[in-house]
Amino acid sequence: MLAAVRSTPGFGGYTGASIGAYVWLSQGLLGALRLMGPPHDIADRVRSGDVAVDLQRPIDIQFFYLATDLGGSACTLALRGLPCVVAGAISAQLVLPRAIMPYLLGAASVAAAVTLSLLLLFSVSLLGFWLVETRGIRMLYQILSTFLAGLYVPIHLFPAPLATAARLTPFPWLLQGPIDVLSGRATGSAAWAVLGAQALWIVLAVGLGRVLITAGRRKLEVQGG
Repeated sequence: MLAAVRSTPGFGGYTGASIGAYVWLSQGLLGALRLMGPPHDIADRVRSGDVAVDLQRPIDIQFFYLATDLGGSACTLALRGLPCVVAGAISAQLVLPRAIMPYLLGAASVAAAVTLSLLLLFSVSLLGFWLVETRGIRMLYQILSTFLAGLYVPIHLFPAPLATAARLTPFPWLLQGPIDVLSGRATGSAAWAVLGAQALWIVLAVGLGRVLITAGRRKLEVQGG
């Protein structure tokens, strides 16, 4: 990435410092987003039928798994995310803003991104109510989500039609958006626009999960009734 920035003027608006922030922050966030796995616990429980027990508990199944996974993602951020930031800073390849606002808005954006990612993974896992095996659909989701999130190359380097299409999906708001806010690339109204898009997609993801849970209850069959 540094070689590309140095050899290509106007490389998506990136400089050596900002592309370093993109690389180190994306690697730091990847584990907490769980885009590369492991599979969501609910996927195996749907497949085995154990989800019937979850549906009978006096607690909302969607928010139960969300709360559990948020705890795990918080640990991953501490054990993987922070060391990535420290490593980038020590190597002088990561330069972060000196103002306080990018960090405040960035923390909110990271929390929203992790929440959105976990909600989407939960919905993908619920497709097991209708599919015998969900590994194929999970792999397809992993490929699409990581590419459109900007993991391999920043969204800002996509051709204009592809970049526009990507921003109509929830995926750029999982990785590219939080990185832009944290690195200071998106400031002011642009940073608030990222948070607004994340909030909208969280609401839609919650609604999708609700629809799938309701439909799954009608579809589920377990031995004995």
